[in-house]
Amino acid sequence: MIYFITLERYKNQKKEELVSPKRPTKTTKMAKKSIVKNYLYNLTYQILTLILPLITASYLARVLGATGNGIYSYTYTIVNYFVLFGSLGISMYGQREIAYAQDDKSKMKKTFVELVLFRFITIAIATVVYYFAFMRQGEYSVYYRILLFELIAAAFDISWFFQGMEDFKKTVLRNIAVRLISVALIFLLVKEESDLSKYLAIYALADFFGNLSLWFYLPKYFRGVKIKNINIVRQILAIVLLFIPQIANKVYNMLDTTMLGKIIADKAETGYYEQSQKVIRVLLTLVTSLGTVMVPRMASMFANGETKKINAAMKKSFNFTYLLSFPIMLGLIAISENFVPWFFGPGYTKVILLMNIITPIILLMGISNIIGTQYLLPTKRQKEFTISVLAGVVVNFILNYIMINLWASVGACIATVISQVVVDVMQFYYVRNEINLKEMLKLSLKYLFAGIIMFICCMLVQLVLSGFVCMVVQMILGVCVYFGILIVLKDEFMFLLIDKAREKLFSVLSRN
Repeated sequence: MIYFITLERYKNQKKEELVSPKRPTKTTKMAKKSIVKNYLYNLTYQILTLILPLITASYLARVLGATGNGIYSYTYTIVNYFVLFGSLGISMYGQREIAYAQDDKSKMKKTFVELVLFRFITIAIATVVYYFAFMRQGEYSVYYRILLFELIAAAFDISWFFQGMEDFKKTVLRNIAVRLISVALIFLLVKEESDLSKYLAIYALADFFGNLSLWFYLPKYFRGVKIKNINIVRQILAIVLLFIPQIANKVYNMLDTTMLGKIIADKAETGYYEQSQKVIRVLLTLVTSLGTVMVPRMASMFANGETKKINAAMKKSFNFTYLLSFPIMLGLIAISENFVPWFFGPGYTKVILLMNIITPIILLMGISNIIGTQYLLPTKRQKEFTISVLAGVVVNFILNYIMINLWASVGACIATVISQVVVDVMQFYYVRNEINLKEMLKLSLKYLFAGIIMFICCMLVQLVLSGFVCMVVQMILGVCVYFGILIVLKDEFMFLLIDKAREKLFSVLSRN
C-alpha cells in the first residue's frame, strides 16, 4: 500500500512540474539529478578511500604489527595537519561556490581558477614549513619524506569541483583503478615489518595519482569559456571564515591520535587505537556520505529561500542516519568479540574493548553531520558551527590529557565520545528555533527498538556458537531481524527507499 501511495505522489509531482507556468529555478534544475544516484556514487568513493585500507588492515596488522601501525598512524596524522593548513578549507568552500555558480560557466571557471591558484600557493608554503620541521632530521624523518607526496597530492585535489557540480561519478571511476592498483602493490611489496616505508609510499602515491587523474575531465566543463580579471585576493576572507570551522573540525578528529602518540611512548597503544578507528571510520562513512551530496543541494535551496524544502531534506537525513546508525552501532558491539581476532589476528585483543567504547560515535557524528555539515555550513552559519566544534576540541584536549595518562588508548576513546556529545548538544541548541528537534529525535524510536531486539538476538547466538561461524550467523540474523521488525512496524521511510530503488530499476530496464 505504501508503495502505491508513494508512486502516485511521485506521478502527481511530475504532472505539477509539467503544467507549472513558473520558470525553473537553479534548484529545480539540480533536482533533476538524482540524490540517490549521487549518494551511491559518493558512498562508493568515500568507502573506497577507507575500505581498501581496511581490506589490507588484516594483512598489515600481522605484517607490520601494532608498533608499525602505530608509527604509520602517528606520522600520517602529523602530515595531515600540514595538508589541513595548506588546503585552508578550500574543498568545502569551493564545493559550495561551484554549486552557487552552476548556471554561470564564466563565473564558475573564474572561481575554479582562483581557488586552484590560491591552493597551490598555500600548499607550497605548508610544504616549506613541513620540510624544515620534520623532513631534515628526527626519528621518523624517513617516513615524513615519503609522506611529502600527501602534501603534493593535496595541491592537485579538485574533487570539490565535481562535488559542487553534483557529478560524483567521475570522482569514483577514475579513483577505483588507482586504489585497486595500490592494494595489489601492498600485497606484492609489503612483506615484513621493515617494509613500512613501502606501505607509506604506496599510500601517498595512490592519493597523488588519484587526484591528478581528475584533471583530465575538466575540458568538458570549460571548453570555449573565457575569463579575465583573475583576483585571488577576493577569495581570501571568505575562505578563511569557512576555514576556521573546518580546521576546528579536522583538529578535533585528529587530536586523539596526536596526543596518544605524544603522551604514550609505546606506539602499540596508538596502533590499537588506529585499528579500532579504521573499522569505525568505514562504517561511519555509510552514515555520513549523504552529507557530501546534500551540501550543494542545501546551498542551492538556501540561495533560493526554499525553507520548507530544507526542513524536508533534514527530516530525510535524520531518518537515513537513524536507519543505518543503530544496526551498525549495536551490531558491531555484538560481533566484536569474534570479529577482532578473526580480522586482525593475535595480539589485538584490546581492540575489542576500544571498539565497544567508541561505537556510539557512529550515531553522534551522524547527527552532527546533519546539523553541522548539511545545515549550518551551507546556510552560512559558520560561527555557530565553529563554536560547537571548538568546544569539542577544548573538552577533548582536556579529557585526553587526563584520561590518556590514566588509561592510554581506552582513555582516548572515552574522551572522543564525551567530546562528541558536547558538539551535538551545542548544535542542537543553535538550531532549536528552526528545526523541530523533538520530531527529529522521535524519528529514532522505531530504529532504536529494532536495533535493541536485533542486538539481543545476536548476543543469544554467542551462547551456542563461537568464532567465525558465530559472527556470520550473527550478521545474517541481525539484518533479517532488524529490517523484518521495520517491515512489521511499517516504517514509511524504508519503504520510500525501496520505492526509489524500484523506480530506478524500472527506468533502467525500460531503456534497455
